[in-house]
Amino acid sequence: MTQNSNNVYLVDDEDAIRRSASFMLRTSGYAVDVFESGVAFLKNVKNLEPGCVLLDIRMPEMDGLDVQEALQDRGIPFPVIVMTGHGDVDVAVRAMKAGAVDFIEKPFAKEVLLSAIEEGCARLMETGRKHKRADEANLRIQALTPREQDVLHGLVKGHPNKTIAYDLGISPRTVEIHRANLMSKLEVNSLSDALRIAFAAGLDEQIETDG
Repeated sequence: MTQNSNNVYLVDDEDAIRRSASFMLRTSGYAVDVFESGVAFLKNVKNLEPGCVLLDIRMPEMDGLDVQEALQDRGIPFPVIVMTGHGDVDVAVRAMKAGAVDFIEKPFAKEVLLSAIEEGCARLMETGRKHKRADEANLRIQALTPREQDVLHGLVKGHPNKTIAYDLGISPRTVEIHRANLMSKLEVNSLSDALRIAFAAGLDEQIETDG
């Protein structure tokens, strides 16, 4: 899925902030949707295209940290920029530790807002590239036979052919054949290139999860 870097979702309970910030962003070429609460935003988020979230920290019902946590729990990787009032810097730092791209203090200048949004959009595009690489890597790995995938898993663990052979109950020569075949199918000439595809597909994380 291509990530659109021009979508901004402005979440703030102050009407004046929604009006001024959305005007700044729209006149700078961004497509802006506004939400007057975190609850309203989360209710709609599954239907939204990828974009940056400009999120107020202090809101009734759900504050910005709650909204940020809810996005993470739902696996929605939208970059978050938090807006803070005077004296909320400690909260903003907590948001940064939780993965926020940046925080800006109200009242903010146009260039400060745009700089933060540009950084968020850059992160969004990088996320999109990672997803594309992961999808392409998974497609290549799915073309391997189950046994070739077993051998690739062994290589990801850093095991030599003899260890892979022992673990799979086959001969080292058979492992060599499977290894040559999987590298041919992955269209790579070196082990490092094969591992790069495996890592892009998340095989190392999968192995850790499986124990």
